[in-house]
Amino acid sequence: MHIIFLRFTAEKARAGAFMAAHNAWLQHGFDDGIFLMSGGLAPGLGGVILAHGSSAAEIHARVAADPFVIEGIVTAEINEVTPGRLDERLNFLRAA
Repeated sequence: MHIIFLRFTAEKARAGAFMAAHNAWLQHGFDDGIFLMSGGLAPGLGGVILAHGSSAAEIHARVAADPFVIEGIVTAEINEVTPGRLDERLNFLRAA
C-alpha cells in the first residue's frame, strides 16, 4: 500500500489551468483499481492519495505522469506502508 502526498509548490496559482488533466489522471487511477481514496490536505496544502495493488516502481511511474507533477505544481512524496494492525474492514489491504 502507498500513501502519496502531493504538496503544492510556489506554482500553486497555475493549478487551475491543469485541474481537468489532473482530475482525469486521478480518475484513471480509480478506474484501474489502484487508487482507493483521494482528498485534500487542509488548509489548501495539496492532496493525499491511498494506492493499493501496484509495485513501488509502478506507483512512482504513475505519479510521475500526474500533470500537476509534470508542471511542478506539486511535489510528490510516496510512502510505502506495510499494514500491521487493521480493522477487519480493511483486511483486503493485507493481501497485497
